[in-house]
Amino acid sequence: MLTILGFAMIATFLVLIMMKKMSPIAALVLIPALFCVAVGQGAKLGDYVIDGVGNLAPTAAMLMFAIVYFGVMIDVGLFDPIVRGILRFCKADPMRIVVGTALLAAIVSLDGDGSTTFMITVSALYPLYKRLKMSLVVMTGVAATANGVMNTLPWGGPTARAATALKLDAGDIFVPMIPALGVGLLAVILLAVVLGRRERKRLGTLTLDEAIVQEPETVLVGAGTGAGAGGGSDRTRKNSGGAGTGTDAEHTAAVAHDGDVDDEGFKGLDPNRATLRPKLYWFNAGLTVALLTAMIMELMPIPVLFLLGAALALTVNFPHMPDQRARIAAHADNVLNVSGMVFAAAVFTGVLSGTGMVKHMADWLVGAIPDGMGPHMAIVTGILSIPLTYFMSNDGFYFGVLPVLAEAGAAHGVSPLEIARASLIGQPLHMSSPLVPAVYVLVGMAKVEFGDHTRFTVKWAALTSLVVLCAGLLFGII
Repeated sequence: MLTILGFAMIATFLVLIMMKKMSPIAALVLIPALFCVAVGQGAKLGDYVIDGVGNLAPTAAMLMFAIVYFGVMIDVGLFDPIVRGILRFCKADPMRIVVGTALLAAIVSLDGDGSTTFMITVSALYPLYKRLKMSLVVMTGVAATANGVMNTLPWGGPTARAATALKLDAGDIFVPMIPALGVGLLAVILLAVVLGRRERKRLGTLTLDEAIVQEPETVLVGAGTGAGAGGGSDRTRKNSGGAGTGTDAEHTAAVAHDGDVDDEGFKGLDPNRATLRPKLYWFNAGLTVALLTAMIMELMPIPVLFLLGAALALTVNFPHMPDQRARIAAHADNVLNVSGMVFAAAVFTGVLSGTGMVKHMADWLVGAIPDGMGPHMAIVTGILSIPLTYFMSNDGFYFGVLPVLAEAGAAHGVSPLEIARASLIGQPLHMSSPLVPAVYVLVGMAKVEFGDHTRFTVKWAALTSLVVLCAGLLFGII
């Protein structure tokens, strides 16, 4: 019964948010509360929620101070050169912009933190997508999938969890997987090319005047609402498909979000904004590199690092108290939305774990594997990792399910190393799971509905996972 109710709870949540019948925060809180009562454990709901909040509190703290830190870095101009460099590469070509999204997300993912990756990627590219009226779900989908492939880095989390759960060396798991993961990254870039060509066909080929190519930052300057409306004196449209000719259903929701560029008072990254601190550029760059290095080396817990980094960044760049308050207030909306989503997700995960639904779901799935599949447990693990890491947390999968799969594989002569490598296959899809706090940073900063992101991304991310699995089999890694 708990197995059925567990799957029903997850399905209800996904259907309601994708149909936009409930907001993600409301669905994350009310649906698990209802199912907790349905299984006869309503009296323990408070305990489950407190446990879930306790487990996710460090994550919420990290996100709060990370948003403030990177928000300040954006304010002071640290990422302006990245925006200019991307625009020079993209040249207002939608296909190049989408490919640039994949490359930027993959490069920034080297720090091992999804939230950081999404904050930098969206900050750099959001103005460009808005200016050219491109689909924002394309940006979030490509960024999340690229980050999912790179999330398998030993310091990214899943590899370390697999190594811990099976008592293996993380290097022995990860290093042989590099060729397969490389193929997965190439698949994401190919996906970006395909989606970019769709955007090019939908929007037409866009070209910038020569002066704007040389001074790309002017493309991102919000000269009132007209700057976001496009179509003025600073660009010409060579329409190959017509701005409104796109027929792909995937673009419908995205166009609804992108159609009115003025709806949020789009301003972009104004090169003359008062918050710029050009004289402190190298200090801010050094502080960011030091922060990311400390994070990778695990010198301190990540929440503590971002707390210290945010405090230092505010103090040095804005020494006057009114300016500090203004910067905090400017980013309060993002902080509240993201941290609120994380604590709401704590209700969902707390009920899933506390009621025993996760354990029963995992036991049912493992028990459903036919005996004849025993010698192929590595393949089975790879396939199962795709839905399981989407429907449950990495902790639940790697510490709850993976040891059972490894034990079943060992009984048929399958190496625990193969099982561990196969368990990484589902990460491209995992990064779009409603149980991953970082995805709320992505959709929140990009101003995309979570349901729209889910509908668009799931199929592409699952396909990328299957590509990695096939590459692993081809190279004899799995």
